[in-house]
Amino acid sequence: MSGHNKWANIKHRKMAQDAKRSKLFTKLIREIIVAAREGGGDPSANPRLRAAIERAREANMPKENIEKAIKRGTGELEGANYQEVIYEAYAPGGVALYIRALTDNKNRTAQEIRHVLGRHGGNLAESGSVSWIFERKGIINIQRDRVQEHEELMMIAIHAGA
Repeated sequence: MSGHNKWANIKHRKMAQDAKRSKLFTKLIREIIVAAREGGGDPSANPRLRAAIERAREANMPKENIEKAIKRGTGELEGANYQEVIYEAYAPGGVALYIRALTDNKNRTAQEIRHVLGRHGGNLAESGSVSWIFERKGIINIQRDRVQEHEELMMIAIHAGA
């Protein structure tokens, strides 16, 4: 025998699952905070908040966490000051990118985006140089495990109206 007990095997899987859940919860909490700040803390009067709460419930986020996030967004509780920022960029081949990000530090986020773009042959553009091309229609969410190739992803997006 290897000398390991059942918990030694379970804890590694549990740590990985907890890390994924924590990352998802953090993202959902940011969405709830921004939605509550922009449209108020009442989900019946704020459709963006209502959608964010629904996504949090689908991820089995505890009700207390949702309520705390709403209170942070409305200013009842102290917390990080998240804001939505927009960057315009060009990818390799002159492909225009309109990047929306949620951050608590605009300078750090700008540097990270500049680094990623530079590493892959792209660069940030001036404000207004790309935004005129885009018109917001909606959001398409596709699970990673359902698509293996980029062409297949492109076909799914085109059929969905992108």
